[in-house]
Amino acid sequence: MSGIDPRALDDEALRSYVAGCEWYHTVELRPGIETPGWFDLRTVAPRLPWPELAGRRCLDVGTFDGFWAREMLQRGAAEVLAVDILDPRRWDWPTGSETGIVDALAARKRKGDGFEFVNRALDHSIERRELSVYDLDPADIGSFDLVYVGSLLLHLRDPIRALERVKAVCNPGGAMLLVDAIDLELTVRHPRRPIASLDGIGRPWWWKPNVAGLVRMVTAAGFEPTAAPMRVYMPLGPGYTGPRPRPSLLRTAAGREALVQARRGDPHAAILARPRPA
Repeated sequence: MSGIDPRALDDEALRSYVAGCEWYHTVELRPGIETPGWFDLRTVAPRLPWPELAGRRCLDVGTFDGFWAREMLQRGAAEVLAVDILDPRRWDWPTGSETGIVDALAARKRKGDGFEFVNRALDHSIERRELSVYDLDPADIGSFDLVYVGSLLLHLRDPIRALERVKAVCNPGGAMLLVDAIDLELTVRHPRRPIASLDGIGRPWWWKPNVAGLVRMVTAAGFEPTAAPMRVYMPLGPGYTGPRPRPSLLRTAAGREALVQARRGDPHAAILARPRPA
């Protein structure tokens, strides 16, 4: 994909090309031509608690196809840097993970080609660097007025250390907008007690907290939420190939979660937080 210029393709060729690739984000490239992403976040973006971004410097952590980086650009950011780990083999994999699962995620990631393809199609100049959240360093990339962290903590062995690195690159008057996966049943059963479920078997799925647990992660890393967390559901896109609704899913917690995801979207919570002074 890296050698293909989408601007040189007519509508039919562009539509055919994007249909033959796997995408994480749904993005409109031209009127009526969209990438068939696993998630379609366009209805969610306007509902999030964005601070004022006009003229600000922003960072998108774990950008994938770059939906949120472009959202910040459209909201007036003067500069947006996007970071990601393009090779899934460098992710936080539990011991004993099967090679086939790693390869499948590598195929979906496609070495970040989706980001560059969309960048060219929309004539954007967003810079992307291959950088782990654990390695965020103001001496390397500077500091930011807003850091967006989306659907990432679930995949990290050490989410609080990751948030501490996010804090390290936040300006003193800046903020972090965290939008991450939550365990819906734990949220309902324990609305105030910080608690999380642990996966860590065969894939980079680790801690999934209830809403109170996600807030605790944020405060433990040195942030102060500006308001109560907002529960949101991330709608599935046309490229989603996971479980479809069926009555048998109600028998297990994982099945009930899949049913909610298929019908309403993936349960997340959004938290806008400011770094506490050292």
